[in-house]
Amino acid sequence: MKVVFFGDSICFGQGVSIHKGWVPRVAARVDELAAELGREMVIVNASKNGRTTRDALENMPYEVQSQGVDLLLVQFGMNDCNFWQTDRGLPRVSPDAFAANLHEIIERGRKFGAREIILNTNHPTTLTDKILAGGEAYESGNKRYNEIIREVARKEGADVWLNDMESHFRSHIAETDDGVAGHVLDDGLHLSIKGHDLYYNCVAPLLEKVIRKCI
Repeated sequence: MKVVFFGDSICFGQGVSIHKGWVPRVAARVDELAAELGREMVIVNASKNGRTTRDALENMPYEVQSQGVDLLLVQFGMNDCNFWQTDRGLPRVSPDAFAANLHEIIERGRKFGAREIILNTNHPTTLTDKILAGGEAYESGNKRYNEIIREVARKEGADVWLNDMESHFRSHIAETDDGVAGHVLDDGLHLSIKGHDLYYNCVAPLLEKVIRKCI
């Protein structure tokens, strides 16, 4: 069974040591589960810093399709919703294109073997006052694109599992004194060790449930 993580820097683990990222830790747990179940499993992290869904579709033929996949975890949006000065007020990927790209990623995953697909929303950031070239605060755009992810999951079939990391984060920080800032690095966006811990605690149990369904 091949499990593929397909995402951006949030999956890649920018800013922390490799072994402390949530994806390597989840992969280690999957290895333990494989031993328990007596099954061979291969875990691949096909993620890249700065990637949008547009970039992902360009990379997908080699990174996912040519390798084959049984279970696909997809997480994008934090680059798609961003605005660059050079784009004159346009987002890097428009909301409509973002939704269409996610649908295509899901469909391509199915065509190349994915029996189950996990679709993550993105965690909240502290960038509520950072106004981008389009005139919107970054965190406002992040919330909008998270809603698009939820809508895509609603429109897809039962083989697509929504893992609402934004909701998980907000529920968790409501019970702690750390707030969002305690779970991200100084850039306000990338995950701190506590953020990776929270991702691990939210993703690992769901992934185990999905794997058991696939067997």
